Amino acid sequence: MDDADLTAPTRDDIEAAADRLRGHAVRTPLLNAPSLDAEVGRRIWVKAECLQKTGSFKFRGAYNAVSQAGSEILAYSSGNHAQGVALAARLLGRRAVIVMPSDAPSVKIQNTRSYGAEVVLYDRATEDREEIGARLLSERGGALIRPYDDARVIAGQGTCGLEIAEALPEGVTEVLVCCGGGGLSAGMALALDGHARVRTVEPSGFDDVARSLVAGHPVENAARTGSLCDAILTPMPGKLTFPILSRLAGPGMVVTDAEALRAMALAWRHLRIVLEPGGAVALAAALFHHDGDVVAVASGGNVDGDLFVQALDAAA
Repeated sequence: MDDADLTAPTRDDIEAAADRLRGHAVRTPLLNAPSLDAEVGRRIWVKAECLQKTGSFKFRGAYNAVSQAGSEILAYSSGNHAQGVALAARLLGRRAVIVMPSDAPSVKIQNTRSYGAEVVLYDRATEDREEIGARLLSERGGALIRPYDDARVIAGQGTCGLEIAEALPEGVTEVLVCCGGGGLSAGMALALDGHARVRTVEPSGFDDVARSLVAGHPVENAARTGSLCDAILTPMPGKLTFPILSRLAGPGMVVTDAEALRAMALAWRHLRIVLEPGGAVALAAALFHHDGDVVAVASGGNVDGDLFVQALDAAA
C-alpha cells in the first residue's frame, strides 16, 4: 500500500458518507428480545446488519467508495465486501472485477456474480490476493477498493455507528463488533467516540487484532484458514484501521466457532434473524463473555443453508 493511501477518515468523512448512503443503504434496526434477556440475565441489543443490502454491513463502505471511484472497479474479498462492491457498482453504472477465495461459501460467490461482477477465484492457502489484485490492476487498470484499508470504506462502515449513537440504550457503555481487518470496528470507534467504547470480537486462532492491541503493534495470524468464520479471517490488522483501534477501542474479545454457532441459533430462536458464523461472533461475545448490558453488531447473514442447519442442530 502506498503511503498516499494511509490518510485515516474523520468523523466529518463518516457524516459525508451518511449523506451519500441516504436513500440507498438500509437503516437497520436495533433489536432486543425480552426472552433472550431473561435467558442470559442482562440486556442485549443487536444491530441487525444482516438485514442490510447484500446481507451485510459491507454495502455501506462499498457504496461510499464506489460512488467516489471511476468506471472500472477492482476488489478482493472473501465474500461480503465482494457482494457489496458488486451491487454498488451495478447501481452506480460501474464495471467490477472481484477476486475471491475458492473456498468462500458458494452463496457468496453466486450472489457476487448475480450482481453482475466478474469473479476471479484463487486458493487462499497458497496464493496472495493482493498480488493477484496488483497483477489485474496492471493488466486492466481501474480503481482498487480494499475491504478495510480504504478511508472511504471505513467511513461508510462508520455510518452504522452513527445510527447506534442516535439510538444507544441508556446504561450501555460498550458496543461489540465482529472484526476481521478492522474496517467496521475502526469506523464504529470513530463514530461512537464519546458515546460508547468499541470492542473487537474475533474467532479463536484468528485473533490478530486482540493480540495486536495487547502488543501495541500489528501481529500476524499463523494460519490463513481453519475457522467457520470465513468472513473475518484476515492475516493481520489493517495499516489504517489498527492505529484507530489502538487509540479508541477497548481490549479485544475472542470466541470459539462453537460459540458462534450457538449464537446463530439463539439469534434465530429469539430474534428471528439469520446470521453467518463471522457475523455472529459479537453476539457470541455478548452472550458468553460479557457481564453487562451491551450492544452487539450482527454484521452479516450470508450463510450456506447446510451450515445454518448445522448451527440449529448443534443448539437443539
